[in-house]
Amino acid sequence: MLKKFFSRDGADTKLLFAVLISVIFGIFMINSATASMGSAKYVLVQSLAFVIGLSVAVVLTFMDYAILKQLRFLAMGVGLALLVLVLILGFGREDTGTQGWINLGFVNIQPAEIAKVCFLVSFSAHVSKIKEDINSITNILLLLLHLIVPVALILLQPDMGTAMVFMFMFILMVFFAGISYKYIATASAVGVAGCLVAWLFFLKPYQKERFFSFLNPESDPLGSGYHIIQSKIAVGSGQLFGTGYKAGIQTQMDYLPEKQTDFIFSVICEELGFMGAALVIALLFFILCRIFINARRARDTFGEMLCVGAGAMLLFHTVENIGMCINLLPITGIPLPFFSYGGSNMITSMIAIGIVLSVSFHRRNNTFM
Repeated sequence: MLKKFFSRDGADTKLLFAVLISVIFGIFMINSATASMGSAKYVLVQSLAFVIGLSVAVVLTFMDYAILKQLRFLAMGVGLALLVLVLILGFGREDTGTQGWINLGFVNIQPAEIAKVCFLVSFSAHVSKIKEDINSITNILLLLLHLIVPVALILLQPDMGTAMVFMFMFILMVFFAGISYKYIATASAVGVAGCLVAWLFFLKPYQKERFFSFLNPESDPLGSGYHIIQSKIAVGSGQLFGTGYKAGIQTQMDYLPEKQTDFIFSVICEELGFMGAALVIALLFFILCRIFINARRARDTFGEMLCVGAGAMLLFHTVENIGMCINLLPITGIPLPFFSYGGSNMITSMIAIGIVLSVSFHRRNNTFM
């Protein structure tokens, strides 16, 4: 089996090795980001989450991904049930009001992260089933319903950042499936109108403050603009080669908030400089390229959609996180894949990689035995 795995027609080992390097790099930087806290908890939790995620990814790799198509309704049900459960039993942060976590006693989980994988499986199966007639009005409405239900539940938390991940996955997947441009134009117009309605009636005050602080963070340097100002100072102070590992002033003096999660990229920029940041971007770019290459090589539409959806999820996380750290995009609390601290996101990302590896490994109908 291992011979098949590493053969020319086996799994995408280039993708796997790039992910492993990224995760090790990320844990290395989390260790630096949390050095001033005097606790190894973050490194241990991230490492454990990686081991769990990698184990699941290995099982998925050798399992024919076609089995996932048979589990599409179960995946949809589990995803929606978790999103409902977090509204009932969930807790969140007082500064944002987001009710996005469930306490299991020994660990906190973020159900929306698991729901991403559930949506990936169920929506990929949905698109693959109706691809030949994807532009019929009935199918378009059913696809939209498939998206709207989980997004509505996520917005009730409220978690705009995660909702945008789902919407981006939807857009990229139907685009690759061959949706008509007239629907794209219509959706764009509806999207603009939807943003206006959301701004007027649904966005919380802290979410609007994030947008204004994105435009002019200096207007409230000790309030809504504090995060991005400290992030820009950290990014800029790194210059070409950085201040050195565990030697960043913004990081080690705790001026940079959420440094092990949302702003891990800022830590990398400060301590490893432009060269370190370029390496991170190169690794993530390579991972994304390999995922979309596997989408083109998939043996069927279901495999292609699984890869496109996984790629869309990781692409949005990458662009949004890096963009918010350098003040090109508003802050949404979206983690950087494989680098940011967060057990739920790490496991979700590794499961997505496992699914892509399964598509690559089984593109020539390799079997488990």
